[in-house]
Amino acid sequence: MPATTARPLTANKPGSDARPRYQLRALGLGSGHMELSVWQLPTTASPRLHQPELTAMLRGRALAMIETRVLRLLRDSSIRLPNLPKGQEAAFDLEEDLALNLALLFRALAPMRSSDRIRAVSEGIQKMSREEAGYWLGMAVHRVYPRRVLAALRLLLTTP
Repeated sequence: MPATTARPLTANKPGSDARPRYQLRALGLGSGHMELSVWQLPTTASPRLHQPELTAMLRGRALAMIETRVLRLLRDSSIRLPNLPKGQEAAFDLEEDLALNLALLFRALAPMRSSDRIRAVSEGIQKMSREEAGYWLGMAVHRVYPRRVLAALRLLLTTP
């Protein structure tokens, strides 16, 4: 399968697509580090959006701990992240299932520090079905107190 190449970052205008569209954006931070973010793009399926909206972002230690897992998920979808120099961005279209899992993973892991708990949560989220990941992400995005929802998810996935 050919690798997906980086496209220029442009806002996609709402069209006749009746499904939500997502985009993965990678930003080079220098020294081989990067920041990954999942954006929801405007479509007829999301009429409240008039411009791309940040759904989730991850960088630093938490990303470094699960980078291999994320790269494997992306590779399975024919997305190969280039080694980006500091300040350079690349964007890739994502399938809805992958976008939901990545966004939930990024939101849940962002504040975590324990390597054992990060591993347990990332494995649990990766095993989730599309519906379950969509439910938890919807709760984390559209609730008044999303931190409580994410704390509950972390507790459920790390309790023996």
